[in-house]
Amino acid sequence: MILRLIFCSHCKENSPPDCLYVAPFAQEATGDNALPLMLSLTCAEILEGTSEDDIVQKERVFHTGADPMERMIARPSFEGQVQPGQNYVLVDDVTNMGGTLAELANYIQISGGNVLGTIVLVNAGRSKEFLAPKKHLRLLEDRYNDSIQKLFGIHISAFTANEASYLVGFRTLNEIRNRCAKAEKETINRLLSKGHQRPGGSA
Repeated sequence: MILRLIFCSHCKENSPPDCLYVAPFAQEATGDNALPLMLSLTCAEILEGTSEDDIVQKERVFHTGADPMERMIARPSFEGQVQPGQNYVLVDDVTNMGGTLAELANYIQISGGNVLGTIVLVNAGRSKEFLAPKKHLRLLEDRYNDSIQKLFGIHISAFTANEASYLVGFRTLNEIRNRCAKAEKETINRLLSKGHQRPGGSA
């Protein structure tokens, strides 16, 4: 009951009624991760909105146990009906690099919905902000121009604060490419060790 009251006091004033609360629901490498969906239902009940479960993650990206670069090279995509003009709030139990929530926000926005903000229980990233500092984005733009977009499939401006901060730590594009290649191998080995199939093939 105490947690419920604290939750209300922090969120209700910034969440108008009738919002749709949507979680990036997908099956994780360790099994069905139902906590984000449960959190979405709780938010909807407390904040007088509706939990939205029509929008789902299309593929398994196996982010559980992944390091930052593994997460960045395996960006999720989403499908499902978005209500144009409707206000959405994104909900998750834990965020690390923020890429999953960023992709979900992008999907909703390009489909005509309005994303008002996010609610997370734990921010495990180094930055407590979601949007990347402009100085980091400018630095990445100056260093790499459109090479980063070709490598990750998104524009530099779409990186989250934690993603941009992580990439700023590399000195050259070759360092980033080499780390991406290593991350791909690490992902395969991690999944095979857990009994999952090799991405794109059999175990």
